[in-house]
This record gives sequence, structure tokens and C-alpha cells, in this order.
Amino acid sequence: MSLDTATVRRVASLARIRVEESELPRLEAELNGILGWIEQLQAVDTSSVEPMAGGGNQALRMREDRVTDGDMQEKVLANAPDRAGAFFAVPKVVE
Repeated sequence: MSLDTATVRRVASLARIRVEESELPRLEAELNGILGWIEQLQAVDTSSVEPMAGGGNQALRMREDRVTDGDMQEKVLANAPDRAGAFFAVPKVVE
């Protein structure tokens, strides 16, 4: 599959990306290169590969399910550029 300049212009329009006319040939070449790689990947025989839903067949370690407040207020607020008591202080953005 190969894209022409008109198709690249249409894709840019659909993606709401402003592309200068002088950039269209370079973008066309890059997109055609990407499509070439995809065609190469589609040619690979994957019929003997089992589909995966994750990174492996490992079960997650279980932890005790208990409610806690974290008890790390001072550690968290230590990185605050400005604080007001026990809270982050931020500039007012709505008047």
C-alpha cells in the first residue's frame, strides 16, 4: 500500500494537524515507510504463536486487604513548593 500526497493531506486534515505544502513530500515518505514495515510484519507467519493477554502466565502476589490512611503526610508535603498547613497551596485560577 502506498499513500499519495492527496491522501497525506487528507489524513493530516482528519487528524487536525496543520502541515505546510513543503512538508507533504517528507511526511508522505515517512508514512509510506511505516506502512512498508507493517506490510513486512503482516508477512510473518504467526499461526503457531499462542495469543497473549499479558506479559506472562504469572499470578499477582496477594496482599492483606486493610484500610489505611498511609500515614505519610509529612513525606508527601515535603516536596510541595508551597503549603498551607497540612495541604498543598496552589495559585487561584478562577475568580
